[in-house]
Amino acid sequence: MKLQALAAIQGVRWVRMGVSTFFRQPLALTGLFFLFLAGASVLSIIPVPALGNLLALVLLPGITLGLMAAAKEASEGKFPMPWILISAFRGSPAQRTAMFQLGGMYTLGILIVMGITVLIDGGKVAQLYLMGGTLNNETVLEPDFQVAVLAGMALYLPLSLVFWHAPALVYWHGVTPVKSLFFSAMACLRNFWAFTVFGLAWMGLFIAVGMVVALIAGMTGNVELVSALMLPIALLMASMFFNSIYFSFVDSFEPTTQEPL
Repeated sequence: MKLQALAAIQGVRWVRMGVSTFFRQPLALTGLFFLFLAGASVLSIIPVPALGNLLALVLLPGITLGLMAAAKEASEGKFPMPWILISAFRGSPAQRTAMFQLGGMYTLGILIVMGITVLIDGGKVAQLYLMGGTLNNETVLEPDFQVAVLAGMALYLPLSLVFWHAPALVYWHGVTPVKSLFFSAMACLRNFWAFTVFGLAWMGLFIAVGMVVALIAGMTGNVELVSALMLPIALLMASMFFNSIYFSFVDSFEPTTQEPL
């Protein structure tokens, strides 16, 4: 396995490939992302406070691998079946163990980030993230809450980059969980500008779609209809985003002959 050095413009290609791959199998990929959200919702209603959310965090790297595997199949003209979503947990015992270890480390990272926000706002952000609840205007306007949110976002960004390629490295390259974090971080740092362009391109695309929706609302005057369309549009965009993660992985490392499924 060898890290690849990529041009900054490659970030735009990842976005383009994610979008074009989605339109090859739009129903399947949207359905898989909906299943992902539905599973997270089911876990969130576990009666023990925060247990469901913590379990969802443990499973998240493996499910992310499933979405990447679906993008791979769609890019090859195949129809990804629902069970591909849990492909990370259907492999060998060693693969399953490694993926659960990776999920445990990701959960620990999130808890550390939440712990730091507790020092800032006394636990408002952490409680909302882990326990759920309703966010009111008074809480949003509190300075310590705003600082805690910004701090949490700033800390989550490097955490997400460390885990960006890790599930795929563990599953497709057989890298150990700890080493996968190192290689993922190195790949993101080595291709810093490509990932910066990637993030900016997605930000611009989300803003553009939002402006189109706002324009439609203004032209039709039907706010209820536009509000009803927001959820499916968000699902489509999120599915496209996860597709593009797969292509960022493929370009960041030398191809491997090992098949993922």
